[in-house]
Amino acid sequence: MINKKLIAGLLIGGAVVAGGFVLSGKSGRISDGIGFGNPEPLIQTAYTGPASAQPTDFEKAAGNAVPSVVHIRTVVKSRQVAQQDPFEGMDDDIFRRFFGEGGGRRQFNAPEQRASGSGVIISEDGYIVTNNHVVNGASEIAVTLTDRKNYKATVIGTDPNTDLALIKIDAKNLPAIPVGNSDDVRLGQWVLAIGYPLNLDVTVTQGIISAKSRSIGINRQGSAPVEAFLQTDAAVNPGSSGGALVNTNGELVGINSAIASPTGSYAGYAYSIPSNLMKKVINDIKQFGSVQRGYLGISMAPENLDDSQKKQLGITSSNTDGVYVMDTDPSGAAAAAGVKKGDVITKVNGAAVNSGSELSEQIARLKPGDKVAITLQRNGSEQELSATLKGKLGNMAAGNGASVSALGADFAALSRQDAAKLGVAGGVQVKSIEEGGLLDQQTNMKEGFVITRVGGITVRTVDELKAALARQNGNYQIEGTYPGSGKAYYYGINEN
Repeated sequence: MINKKLIAGLLIGGAVVAGGFVLSGKSGRISDGIGFGNPEPLIQTAYTGPASAQPTDFEKAAGNAVPSVVHIRTVVKSRQVAQQDPFEGMDDDIFRRFFGEGGGRRQFNAPEQRASGSGVIISEDGYIVTNNHVVNGASEIAVTLTDRKNYKATVIGTDPNTDLALIKIDAKNLPAIPVGNSDDVRLGQWVLAIGYPLNLDVTVTQGIISAKSRSIGINRQGSAPVEAFLQTDAAVNPGSSGGALVNTNGELVGINSAIASPTGSYAGYAYSIPSNLMKKVINDIKQFGSVQRGYLGISMAPENLDDSQKKQLGITSSNTDGVYVMDTDPSGAAAAAGVKKGDVITKVNGAAVNSGSELSEQIARLKPGDKVAITLQRNGSEQELSATLKGKLGNMAAGNGASVSALGADFAALSRQDAAKLGVAGGVQVKSIEEGGLLDQQTNMKEGFVITRVGGITVRTVDELKAALARQNGNYQIEGTYPGSGKAYYYGINEN
């Protein structure tokens, strides 16, 4: 049996591998009838002519979409990396006599890395969507269009949880791709994958949609990853990351992100981020600098549970189509709406959810403050509840408390007069942001931003900001506003 590996990060020389498996089998032909002397065939056939289908000539779709797909080349400069002393904790110093003193953590230079990926033009003025893993850590980003024009790109923002990033080049009148509705994609539908695999020029491959809302557990970049991939058998290879998955109308329905392969190159399935999820994430990054993600506040039971496992988990509903709630966050949106342990969520805003990935995708399209209709089964009866999503990252990771110094900025308490103008009780204004701090590295926060809450804790003074940060562990959100904006903004911080 071949050992299949799931490959995320399709960059040349930078694949990430997770274990998997391969199914194999033999195909055969079913005869018109199977019967031992029975004149009536066991399998009846009824030929009614050719089935209606989408056009199988992809020339128009490829011609429309190819100019919108770009080649991205990145450079990650050499940098110093700390490595633990291998002799630390050893009683016998014989190793030190032969190899020298370890001296605690050692420093060494990681060499410069060059990689290649793809991206998709989504606006005429130079905004391009790609994968986070394509541009993550890059000190230089070069973009080449299909007309061979080259540009330097800057990162506008990233979202590791969905593996998406927004970059921009200084150009006008670019061929922006039309974005389709990924909810309309159907199993068996023809699609094209377009990108720059293996450092080749732009390449088009075809396949069908073989699954929807697929979660393969490959994204470990973020603190709260969202996986609801479109699965296709269109050939995708290293370098295709960030490229386009389009329908036969030439509309973007997905951003290619990962492959399933025993070798690291195409030999199986490719996985794409649905365009509807991409639109929400990219619009947030452009408008706010980070993703405004709403959280429902539940933990979901594993799928495909048998009756004994359901009983152990306290699940009493006999309905099998839906997402079983193992527990709720007492301060979360679901608990406030009346969702309880053992409920089975079957719909979100009227859309059926049969798996955790489908539920996660629906919630990931929404922002804090959005109201969501939740249809659920409880003790054999159907109920509909209304929940207001909160801006909370759920359970905090273990670790040391956050600090003002780690944020890398100067702060000052807002005066009463300025607070009254903004319509807030008080807050802490960001006076300057230092290069290399968490605010610089992980957000697109601008100077002048007024922080009103940290991890759900209200802050009005710098001391309250310090106290609120000290209560955070690992991942948290900073909430606030910009003078004159009239809007609430949310910035996620990940210290892990």
